[in-house]
Amino acid sequence: MLTKKAVIVVIALLLSACGYHLRGAFELPASMKNVYVEGGSAQLREQFKQIMRSSSGRLADSRTGAGIVIKIFDEDFNRRVLSLSSRGKSNEFELYYHLDYELANAGDALLMERQPVEIRREYYNDQQFMIAKDQEEAVIRNEMYQQAVHTIVNRARVVLEAGAK
Repeated sequence: MLTKKAVIVVIALLLSACGYHLRGAFELPASMKNVYVEGGSAQLREQFKQIMRSSSGRLADSRTGAGIVIKIFDEDFNRRVLSLSSRGKSNEFELYYHLDYELANAGDALLMERQPVEIRREYYNDQQFMIAKDQEEAVIRNEMYQQAVHTIVNRARVVLEAGAK
């Protein structure tokens, strides 16, 4: 029993020493602990909420209490057919996600001018497993929203850390 506890303590110490952190978690600057997202789809806002929660931050309900405001513009999600089968059914799709955003503080002072985020993914559409492919597209879309949020948060961290120096 004592050896099990010792092994658990050693593993915990090794994991903390190697810089282990939960997937998707960020070390956020103090001004990013409370973020307000203006605009954007429900899926994008949900990804912001999840990432902020995993990084010990929170999504603010209003801009007054926020350390940083992320303004989302021109969000667009498209799907197009890349190839067709001999029967005219779609075999391959491309998903394209685009948005523009800018960063401001709670007083609406611009921290970073409008920047684009573009993400493209392709996937094969097997006609024998149509139900599973609908789920695959939903998973891919969710991952694209996650990637967009990670990109925005990383760029915001860089801007805030550069401004603090």
